[in-house]
Amino acid sequence: MARANDWAGKVMALVNGGNTAAAIAQIKVAPSVKDLKALQTIMTLSRLTGKHRQVDAAITENLALLAAPRLHRSP
Repeated sequence: MARANDWAGKVMALVNGGNTAAAIAQIKVAPSVKDLKALQTIMTLSRLTGKHRQVDAAITENLALLAAPRLHRSP
């Protein structure tokens, strides 16, 4: 059985360590909507939602980008 992806935990470690630039870079290349929502939930439960506004904005923007339907597909 494959191990669960701990991407959200790793990004939270970056946020908690004060490296928000690296966290935002990771958010921009997030593997899936599920992982971004997990990160958003962890930030809400940790009460960090309002403290790091740039990270919150990056999560919101990338959730919208990943949830939007693709305009075209490559052949």
